[in-house]
Amino acid sequence: MSAQALQGKHIVVGVCGGIAAYKTATLVRLLIKAGAEVQVIMTPAAREFITPLTLSTLSGNPVITEFFTANTGEWHSHVQLGLWADAMVIAPATASTIAKMATGVADNMLVTSYLSCRAQVFVAPAMDLDMMAHPTTARNLNTLRSDGCIIIEPAAGELASHLVGRGRMEEPERIFERLAQYFAGSSSLAGKHLLITAGPTYERIDPVRFIGNFSTGKMGYAIANEAARRGARVTLVSGPVGELSTVDDVTVVPVESAEQMLAAAEKAFATADVTVLAAAVADYRPARQFDRKIKREHDGIEQIELVKNPDIAATLGAQKADNQRLVGFALETDHPMEHAAEKLARKHLDMIVLNSLSDPGAGFGFDTNKVTLIFADGRQPASFPLKTKAEVAADILNNIESLIELPQ
Repeated sequence: MSAQALQGKHIVVGVCGGIAAYKTATLVRLLIKAGAEVQVIMTPAAREFITPLTLSTLSGNPVITEFFTANTGEWHSHVQLGLWADAMVIAPATASTIAKMATGVADNMLVTSYLSCRAQVFVAPAMDLDMMAHPTTARNLNTLRSDGCIIIEPAAGELASHLVGRGRMEEPERIFERLAQYFAGSSSLAGKHLLITAGPTYERIDPVRFIGNFSTGKMGYAIANEAARRGARVTLVSGPVGELSTVDDVTVVPVESAEQMLAAAEKAFATADVTVLAAAVADYRPARQFDRKIKREHDGIEQIELVKNPDIAATLGAQKADNQRLVGFALETDHPMEHAAEKLARKHLDMIVLNSLSDPGAGFGFDTNKVTLIFADGRQPASFPLKTKAEVAADILNNIESLIELPQ
């Protein structure tokens, strides 16, 4: 079991001042039961929702709430805690603490410990729906994502305000499972079937000429390799690319044209849990393909009639079952957010990855990319700075994991 991977791990649990703090007691109990060592840090406001005595009793360690112990003057070293931790999880993470983390406002023990932490940090937001939906919160969460934090997305439901919407802290059992999977080297993608398309398509004019684009396939291959490393079984339907390598558990299905890519994708789609359509599919193909090379001197062809290729994303979106997740890509040159959001809805996607062509180092042919993720479930878009395509693949899959049900 993945929970065994927590044996002996040092976990710093940060608690902020929100009604969901009562759930943190269950999280601490689960971590201790799995053999982890737990050090709880509370913000001053958190003490209004759950007592330090409760969390100290469950963790077996004194709870830290201030820089100094009032009676003795003992200093609590945030640096030492940052070095001690194998992981840090902040649950619940309020809008205030998220903002302080994103901007480096180190005015309490929790934020200073975060800034000193060298281990992976998990953040489980909890707040009212309007605060969760506010652009400021979205920007701050995007900053934390860009800084390497893993955001454990909140659920929707009735909130402390009695309003209904997104903002409920994820249940402690789910947070515990994410930590266990992290240390086990697995993820919620482990054992799942991922279908990924990559590269360009070539639409033949004659035996030596084609209509195509500049896609290299690097982004799709990076996603396939990262998914396999997370334990997924990957089917990679690849258009013509150069010498790109894959890891174990990636089955490559080579195709050339859009029609061939659709046929291969539909075959694999029936058993796919997640489909990521990263290929740059040609929108059109010649109505007629010549079986010999066209000769300028003799054939006198001045125009090539084009017909539309099948829309792979729309076709698969129409077939998608409730338990399947479908992710598309968009590359836009004008009004990118609006056009990507429209494509997301029209093709029944769960998430769309908007590529940048306006930033140096992003787009076709580069080993780096800059993307924005747009979601169908109403959460705010997530924008990332320029990163290597391997790092972008990890960001994409981290967010795909938040779209699928974690194993029980």
